[in-house]
Amino acid sequence: MTDDSTSAFRAGQTALIVRIPEAEPSVRGWRERLDPSAQAGVPAHITVLFPFLDESRIDTLVHSALADVLGSHQAFDLRFESCGRLPGVLYLVPEPDTQVRQLTEAIADRWPEAPPYGGRFTEIIPHLTIAQGQEDTVLEKIEADLAGKLPFTSHVASVELIVHDGVKWQERASFTLGSPTSRRHAGATR
Repeated sequence: MTDDSTSAFRAGQTALIVRIPEAEPSVRGWRERLDPSAQAGVPAHITVLFPFLDESRIDTLVHSALADVLGSHQAFDLRFESCGRLPGVLYLVPEPDTQVRQLTEAIADRWPEAPPYGGRFTEIIPHLTIAQGQEDTVLEKIEADLAGKLPFTSHVASVELIVHDGVKWQERASFTLGSPTSRRHAGATR
């Protein structure tokens, strides 16, 4: 959820993310200090769609539609071998990123009122943010630290719906890929 600070997150705001737990040992310390989404409770992840619908709009019909849309996509593996940069941002590059782009496009097509990043960017660049708002020297130091911790692979089998409660991001539901009949797994919080 690049280009946002904890003060920019508001209660009821939602996002769809893919957790990348295999990244945590390598990036947790950097993210906790230098990524506002980590400070707000979001685990290492790749954003599928942010912002999504306001929490007040998410009902059983939306949950069912999410399960159907996401269930029509198969689980996949991502490999992380290198870092990438956007202005002031360092991130891990997921390869291949085609499946993540397809998830984003499918959700945005189903809910055109929720374009990726609020429509601020024209190109979808799947990424796992490590640090934001930092000088190049800081980003170079982080990248050098991560060089010995790459590569790793992550199996993506679900997409999580997270909601900002006014203080932290909380998981509200998990949608299994490759299974259109699966429904939300409620009650999980972070």
